[in-house]
Amino acid sequence: MLRRLIAFCLKNWPLVALLTSAAMLATAHGFERIGGYAPCYLCLKQREVFWVAMGVSALALVLARFKPNPRTGVLFNSLLAAIFLFGAGLAAYHAGAEWKWWTGPSVCGGGGSGALQASDLTALMNGTAKIRPPACDTAAWVFLGLSMAGWNVLISLKLAGWSLAAALKGRKA
Repeated sequence: MLRRLIAFCLKNWPLVALLTSAAMLATAHGFERIGGYAPCYLCLKQREVFWVAMGVSALALVLARFKPNPRTGVLFNSLLAAIFLFGAGLAAYHAGAEWKWWTGPSVCGGGGSGALQASDLTALMNGTAKIRPPACDTAAWVFLGLSMAGWNVLISLKLAGWSLAAALKGRKA
């Protein structure tokens, strides 16, 4: 049973990567909208990785459907591995800033006061905002000793590993 599940995931990796990326984004937005955790600058940057992965995965699925080529699958799975590795590095940088191992980017604010409202976004765009984004060096949520950024490191590394495994499997096919 487990072998069949693994084989299915590797064979259909762009679809699995697309769904997993969508789930990661849905989780992040859930923490923001339902939990009231405002994202910091690095949190938003980490989300961009999953948006890019979704786009690459969708393109891979379309090409596989209309112009199947095993080399294209290897290329896209390798590209997904690189995207997820970049995401793991970005998340590790964020987690390191939270642990005070190094300083975060200068664009990170401090003293955020919860989720942003539409009026806050309008004020930000007009340059009249009186709010500051949350600090990147403070973990807003921790589970089993890891912040959201820490969990993102582990998940992104796992996704990169699966992407690489799918690419290598495609080379042997």
